[in-house]
Amino acid sequence: MVQATLHDGSPLELEVHGSGPTVLLPVNPHPATGSRADEMRKWGMDPELGRSLVRGLGDDFRVVAFDYEGHVLAHPKPDTLTPDNIAADLVAVADAAGADRFAYYGYSWLALSGLQLAVRTNRLSALAMGGFPALGGPYAEMLRVTIATHEMSGSASSEPQQAPQSGDEYDWSTVEVTMTKSQTRQFVTLYEALQEFDDRAAQPLISCPRLCFVGSADTIPYGERWGGVTVDIAGAVAGHRAELEAAGWDVRVLDGLDHTTAMQPGAVLPVLRLWLTAQLGR
Repeated sequence: MVQATLHDGSPLELEVHGSGPTVLLPVNPHPATGSRADEMRKWGMDPELGRSLVRGLGDDFRVVAFDYEGHVLAHPKPDTLTPDNIAADLVAVADAAGADRFAYYGYSWLALSGLQLAVRTNRLSALAMGGFPALGGPYAEMLRVTIATHEMSGSASSEPQQAPQSGDEYDWSTVEVTMTKSQTRQFVTLYEALQEFDDRAAQPLISCPRLCFVGSADTIPYGERWGGVTVDIAGAVAGHRAELEAAGWDVRVLDGLDHTTAMQPGAVLPVLRLWLTAQLGR
């Protein structure tokens, strides 16, 4: 078993699959099962999301899979989940996998983690961000959402959330906060540290090939209990597309997909695999 030691001294298990150029993939390689899998399917999510991505890339790449999100939820870092420490953790993963050069793909907050990594190391061979804009990021909005989440954590209703019927859209305003104070506090720490981050000034610091993709319907309006903000991922990418492309980004907008559907393997793999093959020569 391969393990990386993270910034707080905790171990993180890695799985390595395939051969070829190394791609770091912060996903859970183990599928959800039972009632959890059933719930995910009702929301239009693949219970084997991580495994499907690993399999979809493993024929041509050496995939290093690690459940970073699951790790920080199981081992919260309420005061230390900062951009510097996240970047250090990702480098530690690459080191543990024996990869001097490596590509990275992340989605949502794991995508912004990749951006923070890219401005701190020259070891990236390629960077792929999904579900978060590389320019015009909603850092202020996400701070308000995470503060509200932290304030609500520990007080969620014990009543189970009603699952949608097949085809229903995810209603973020109905989500109950079931995380602990420590779990939610670490994301407040992250977004507090990002308030002074200038993603426009960061662009010249990124030297590797880079991809940003988003669903065209990736706009999340949060109700008043969440801070009353709208996190418009699609709008930020579309509004900055020309500037992103001028800065060297390949930009893809996936028609009709929202934040959840754009992260599923059927949407990600056709874009990511083709792009990585073009950039890494496989």
